Amino acid sequence: MAKDRGEHNEQACKQVDGEMTRFFELFGKRWTGLIVAVLTEQAAYFADLRRAIPGISERMLSDRLTELSTAGLVVREVDAGPPLRVAYRLTDAGKALEPALKELSRWAESHLPSGGDDCPEQFRG
Repeated sequence: MAKDRGEHNEQACKQVDGEMTRFFELFGKRWTGLIVAVLTEQAAYFADLRRAIPGISERMLSDRLTELSTAGLVVREVDAGPPLRVAYRLTDAGKALEPALKELSRWAESHLPSGGDDCPEQFRG
């Protein structure tokens, strides 16, 4: 009965909070974090994003960019051209994720097995 009136009980208080749930509904999807990570360096054209993220399909990249745009993290800008090109950049809200992404990268370097990154140091971001 208490739950029906909006009161809290022990089980309800042990659930993951709403903010974390909202975050992982977006960032728990494959590729989303990588797209944002690329855009933290600089704005990028669609083709540049595709090259920067091996294995992502055009359709998936388009879908994830649309989701990030809807969430207010990415802005889509059309260059009139010719040729017509579309660039993407982070909003202020998207840029605010940079410290968290860098910390996650440091954590992964320390605690996860190497992913076989053979890029020379000078080419790493």
